[in-house]
Amino acid sequence: MTKTLATCTWPGTDPLYLDYHDTEWGVPEYDSRALYEKLVLDGFQAGLSWITILRKRENFRKAFGNFAPEKIARYGEPQIGRLLKDEGIIRSRAKIEAAIRGARLWLEIEEKEPGGFTELIWKHVDGKPKVNHFKSMKQVPAKTPMSEKLAKELKQRGFNFCGPVIVYAFAQAVGMVNDHMIACPRHKECQKHVR
Repeated sequence: MTKTLATCTWPGTDPLYLDYHDTEWGVPEYDSRALYEKLVLDGFQAGLSWITILRKRENFRKAFGNFAPEKIARYGEPQIGRLLKDEGIIRSRAKIEAAIRGARLWLEIEEKEPGGFTELIWKHVDGKPKVNHFKSMKQVPAKTPMSEKLAKELKQRGFNFCGPVIVYAFAQAVGMVNDHMIACPRHKECQKHVR
């Protein structure tokens, strides 16, 4: 685990949350499969806290075959039944079915569209992160016109559990927007990972 001199306040003192903040959150992610995984996990977060999902992330990865969309797209009732019995994940049929549907849509996008899923996501910020300069968590919005537009496109394509608030949290996590506080060392550090 890394140790920062200053940090955003949202991770509190939980070591897992702090490590996530210090190593992952806000780092631009361009890998299509990783983007799918994060969108699915953010969908499972709906109505819950992110730390709940983060604590179960390795269980989710095991249960969903490391989020390989090619495998998940073939899931049927036997796999859904297995997942509904898995106490290590969030056992919501609607969210499980959304993950499977999302995998099928991901495959279609990867196959038919230039730039695949990565381009679909990143075009909403013109391919590079929007860098915010917030001094207080009170300044951070829950959603933005960008997240509303991306959520609308995802929903029109058939994705579920991807409203504008979930999509904004997703955008923050995958570095489409840099919402680290300006005093946080990670604010500048995340910019080093921009393509």
